[in-house]
Amino acid sequence: MKPNFEYGEAILANEDAFQDAFFRRFNLRKGAAPFRLDQKISRDYLFPIFYADVTCAMGIFMCDYAKARSILPDPRLKPVRMTRGRSLVLFSCYEYRNVMHLKPYNEMAMMIPVMADPAVNLPVLPMVTPFFGNFGYYAVGILVTSKENALRGAIWGLRKTLGEVDLIDRGDECMAIAREESGAPCVELHVPKSGRVKEFDVKTKLYAQLDGAIVRSEVCFKGEFRVTKYTRCLVARDLEPDRSYLKIGNTATAGVLHSLDIERHPFQLRYAERINSTLDLPDPDFRLTA
Repeated sequence: MKPNFEYGEAILANEDAFQDAFFRRFNLRKGAAPFRLDQKISRDYLFPIFYADVTCAMGIFMCDYAKARSILPDPRLKPVRMTRGRSLVLFSCYEYRNVMHLKPYNEMAMMIPVMADPAVNLPVLPMVTPFFGNFGYYAVGILVTSKENALRGAIWGLRKTLGEVDLIDRGDECMAIAREESGAPCVELHVPKSGRVKEFDVKTKLYAQLDGAIVRSEVCFKGEFRVTKYTRCLVARDLEPDRSYLKIGNTATAGVLHSLDIERHPFQLRYAERINSTLDLPDPDFRLTA
């Protein structure tokens, strides 16, 4: 999908697209004030943001723990520990067919799973059990095809880059490609559409830096994923994959990714269609301890 620079004078009225029972869990409300897109146009969005009929292709890869920690904005935000001195980085590509008050757009998000000020940073468990309330994700780069969405990333403290993002159906796999606005390739991800079926109904957190402080927003999603796991990555480093699953370009957005020593073999791959999800405003009561 090519970048869309237009957002028009009036907010998109598309509330009828969100009739699934999932969305009835949430009470829509307006923000404290309209969000200003430019000198002329402000939007009175409803929150949490609703996303319906989403396609997702995701790759999870091992990376160096110390290097992941070094790029986080606050020492109290720590990468989830994995085995053998490693952490994880996620590449999540989304095709958002219905977004509350926005035209459809695509997105590629590069995220590190984190724990906020953990008393003990236990390895692996935060990724597989739902009992860690301070678990979440920190985005180290996001490419989107919507200028309106890129601008309103400021609501959450998310730095979003306008670019070109495509999810290409290749029969037995989905190929996700993100390019910078210049057309330079940033990330190419190959995700099989096969795998073990797993139902996800998840509530998690998204961390970001807003006005110099770490903020936390709630993310919910529900859907059926096809999951391929490579658990042998837990006991061995730098395994040789059977094919190329991930390519990282030499662009401004991809620069930080090269610093993480990302392994070539995936730890986990996920593919899903027709997901429903939400993203709420930052929690005004959240504070990292001093």
